[in-house]
Amino acid sequence: MELWPAFGLDFDGTALDLDAIYGRSARRCLEIGFGSGEVIGALAQSHPENDYLGIEVHRSGVGRLLLRAQEAKLANLRIICHDAVEVLAAAIPDSSFDLILIFFPDPWHKKRHHKRRLISAPFVETLADKLRPRGVLRLATDWQAYAEQMLQAGNACARLASRSADGTYVSRPDFRPPTRFEQRGARLGHGVWDLAYEKSGP
Repeated sequence: MELWPAFGLDFDGTALDLDAIYGRSARRCLEIGFGSGEVIGALAQSHPENDYLGIEVHRSGVGRLLLRAQEAKLANLRIICHDAVEVLAAAIPDSSFDLILIFFPDPWHKKRHHKRRLISAPFVETLADKLRPRGVLRLATDWQAYAEQMLQAGNACARLASRSADGTYVSRPDFRPPTRFEQRGARLGHGVWDLAYEKSGP
């Protein structure tokens, strides 16, 4: 990846100094599992005043986002190609982000694989650690059973308050374009569930 030195951050198990990496202190957004980078790429391009960090394990998606970052000269975007659980545990200081996005993580729909799902109560607690006070966590899935698991995990975190009036789901945020899978699912009558939580604080 010849573009990696410009936008990539190598994971070596040590904590990142995000102010030094971006050369400033700003509002920051993390997207975990960004796929091809449509969301984080568009956000970084339309909001140069904010900083963006994407974590993705699939090199093909990383490559596509690197190309977009180069073409748009996105000085406010950095990418890590590694397992997000390990990155958050070792490299991301607490209270680092104003917004964390996890859209359509692998549902591991077979029952024997459910334990592999990313969103669990302990992981939501970790995400809350990484949010700044009043920071927001947004999740989305097109698997109802996983949506219910996300809802249970989010509502179990005492530091997070649902942005839903009834403590369940919210409307799709304007900045999240419907994915091609979502559009196909809509034609087939499949649902999509968005969740949003805000961290307590001043």
